[in-house]
Amino acid sequence: MSVLVGLIVMLGMFVVVPAGLALIDGPRPRGLLLLRRTWPLLALPGAVALWLPRSPTAAALAAVYALATLALALCAPARLVALLRPPPAEGPRGRLRSLAPSEVAVLTALVTPSVAGLALVAERAGHELLGFDLDILALTVPHFHFAGFAAALVAGLVCRTSDGPGTRFAALSVPLGTLLVLIGYFVDDWAELAGAVVLTAGMWAVALPTWRDLRTGAPDRVTRGLLAVSAVVLVATMLLALSWALGEATGLPHPNLTWMAATHGLGNALGFALCSLLAWRRLRAAAPSKETAPWPV
Repeated sequence: MSVLVGLIVMLGMFVVVPAGLALIDGPRPRGLLLLRRTWPLLALPGAVALWLPRSPTAAALAAVYALATLALALCAPARLVALLRPPPAEGPRGRLRSLAPSEVAVLTALVTPSVAGLALVAERAGHELLGFDLDILALTVPHFHFAGFAAALVAGLVCRTSDGPGTRFAALSVPLGTLLVLIGYFVDDWAELAGAVVLTAGMWAVALPTWRDLRTGAPDRVTRGLLAVSAVVLVATMLLALSWALGEATGLPHPNLTWMAATHGLGNALGFALCSLLAWRRLRAAAPSKETAPWPV
């Protein structure tokens, strides 16, 4: 695993996931609360594994982190049950609640790190899991921290704050695009291109209200700047993703994986995910009463 990819993954492990988990309100299973408190400790073995040669030792350390990501994924069904449970006033046989698009995105965020965790174990073991070469597995790890966890979570937050057809589309298309990209890994480059198109449309649907509504309504200059950077960077990085997927499917000239890691990957990590989550933390701090507001269903 290259130094750049390793550093990006560590940013996801130690900063992006913990910061994102702190922004999730509404029904929070006990396991999710425990993971929020202990995540840096659980991520430490995985981070160590990044810098060791591929070996059983590196794979064992990566497995500790993978187990943490699987535990996080298991919080999604518990949260889903709590969200769909009928209101207490209606009794246990009342009508199930509907699931809001924003919550679809949050549930996706809880699940996607597990894909990264499993890919990390296989890559550190030197095992070409399901036939994928080690370079692809190495890049799958940051992809599902940022294009998976961070993108889905931010789409859910944007939808919740600026509800409308566009943001609901974003909250649904980002999870769908992420799923289609994953399926494309197993099908062919054209299927992966279809996933990239859907994911790009969803991410641009996140960028637009971030720039137009959230940025202009932010309470201070720093928050406005963070939101502006995240929106602008998102447009550029997703254009790069589209160009790569199109080139892979058609054979047209396109950036190689090293260039994509240095541009698309680094831009998404620092410009989008980090800036977005820092901005949302500041927005949450400026409106503490919203911390305990019920997640709409």
